[in-house]
Amino acid sequence: MQLVTPDIGLLFWMLVSFLIVFFLLKKFAWKVILNMLHEREYNIEQALKAADKARDEMEKLQANNERILNEARAERENIFREAQNVKEKIVGEAREQAIKEKEKIMNDARVSIEAEKNVALREIRNTAAELSVQIAEKLLRRELSNGQKQKELVEQMIKEMPVN
Repeated sequence: MQLVTPDIGLLFWMLVSFLIVFFLLKKFAWKVILNMLHEREYNIEQALKAADKARDEMEKLQANNERILNEARAERENIFREAQNVKEKIVGEAREQAIKEKEKIMNDARVSIEAEKNVALREIRNTAAELSVQIAEKLLRRELSNGQKQKELVEQMIKEMPVN
């Protein structure tokens, strides 16, 4: 039973050993341990502050990125609208130019057709006049081939001449 109930001598020497170890720890190790604990606490505190700062910075960056994305979207929409307006303007100008060109071609064609028609009519008149002269010449040759008919024609023309 001695193990379960220690005697006073053992307790005394255990107390002395404890006090010596306590005194040595207090004298040499306690300050170092406390300094290390304080330093560790300070480092943890600084790391937490740095993490908070980094989180705040990340939130700012995310907000800034969101703002930049919104600006880029707005700029893209503006560029798209401007491109659409330019396209419509170019298409409108091309239509107007095509209409003007069509009207010019039509007017040129009308003028050309009118000029060709006038030339053709002149040629028809000239051809008709030449044919009339040729026909008249052939008729006169046939009619005037004998002398009696010539005399009759001359007398008839003299009678038809107006007298002044």
